[in-house]
Amino acid sequence: MTLQSEQVDKVLVIQLLPGEFSVHRLAPGQNVPEVVLNSAYYWIGKTDEELSIVCESGIHVESQQLSEGWSCLKIVGPLHHSLVGVLAGISAILRDAEISIFALSTFDTDYILVGSDKLAEAKAALTIAGYDI
Repeated sequence: MTLQSEQVDKVLVIQLLPGEFSVHRLAPGQNVPEVVLNSAYYWIGKTDEELSIVCESGIHVESQQLSEGWSCLKIVGPLHHSLVGVLAGISAILRDAEISIFALSTFDTDYILVGSDKLAEAKAALTIAGYDI
């Protein structure tokens, strides 16, 4: 898919990260387990209401709630911060394919978690839309 923002033309490439991921909900005052901090991939979000951790499924975390069985699609970056609609475009394609997402962002790029049971459908929908996977 070609995006245009501030005269930028770029074909986006999406890479599948290895393994499966889990999403954990902890109480806001809980500490992040050391095992999470030593893993290859993790995301942490903290608010006054919760502490959320996304990590590889093989990592055991004592959590209040757990959502398992996610595959992670990485939009190969870095993406310039002036690009508009990257996440919106991908999420619209997956919405139209009736695939739920869990979106994550870093300074350089975006990551989209899709249910591992929907991964083949997600890859097909994104490929048809012009993304290089």
